Amino acid sequence: MAYYTPEQVAKAKEWDLLTYLRVFEPGELKKCGTNEYCTRTHDSLKISNGKWNWHSRGIGGRTALEYLIKVRGLDFLGAMNVLCGQAVPPEPKQPIPKKKPVFILPAACRVPSRAVAYLQSRGIDPDVIGACIQARILYESCKYHNCVFVGRDKAGKARSAFLRGTFGDFKQEAAGSEKAFSFFLPAKDPESRRLAVAEGAIDALSLASLVKMGGGPWQDCHYLSLGGTAPAALLQFLRDHPSVTEISLCLDNDKAGLEGIDRLTAAIRKDPEFSGRIALIYPNPPPKEYGKDYNLYLTARMKQRKVQREKQAPPKGAER
Repeated sequence: MAYYTPEQVAKAKEWDLLTYLRVFEPGELKKCGTNEYCTRTHDSLKISNGKWNWHSRGIGGRTALEYLIKVRGLDFLGAMNVLCGQAVPPEPKQPIPKKKPVFILPAACRVPSRAVAYLQSRGIDPDVIGACIQARILYESCKYHNCVFVGRDKAGKARSAFLRGTFGDFKQEAAGSEKAFSFFLPAKDPESRRLAVAEGAIDALSLASLVKMGGGPWQDCHYLSLGGTAPAALLQFLRDHPSVTEISLCLDNDKAGLEGIDRLTAAIRKDPEFSGRIALIYPNPPPKEYGKDYNLYLTARMKQRKVQREKQAPPKGAER
């Protein structure tokens, strides 16, 4: 049929997507919440309250007509033919699975002078930087001179890398990185029971630097970067380090960080193995007055110490 009257178009627009799928394609409909549905082909396409929204593509609508055009790729007449019973619904196109990129570490620079200088400018203690380089979890990339923070598995194999520019604001995970195997600085004793958890690599190294600045045994603890606030890296670390029984959650002192602390705590408590093993989970965001993260706290403490030393120093020209 080449033409539809305005009355037929108006009638076709009365089909909401949920009703259409129930009638024409019940096998494509899947419940994914109390009052929410999605489709089996596109699990990010949600249907609720008479509307549909394909979140991964940023498109949505109300009617089945819009769905057939925007999602199934039919033209207007083709969609009308389906809704008016003149054609059968098209088979949903299965998404082509994306091929996972191969993980390759960037080539290393022989002398990591720019990376070291950058980290020292962020307040990271030289001994902490040296420990990372010795453990082969930190180096400088040859091409762009980025800091490369390497995440290794229990066998020592590199599984992830986070790149941080030594100038500007460049931040990026290396292609093919596995989030579960994130950057961490190990304790001197591999069987240490203590673990400090931060959102990013520089914050993790800031924690070690703060302990060293205070005269504490900074190498008695593992320092883990999550690469965000998700629990995957923490849970993998606990599986690989069964001696850990005490965890300090040092995420940022902002909404995302505080919610992350609650989410990590819940993930540990829900796990039968970890809930029985972990004796202490300590929420430990940085003091708010120094900024939201531990690197800001570290640099603020360094400035305070510098001011104190200058006040205590004898005046120039004074007798010694």
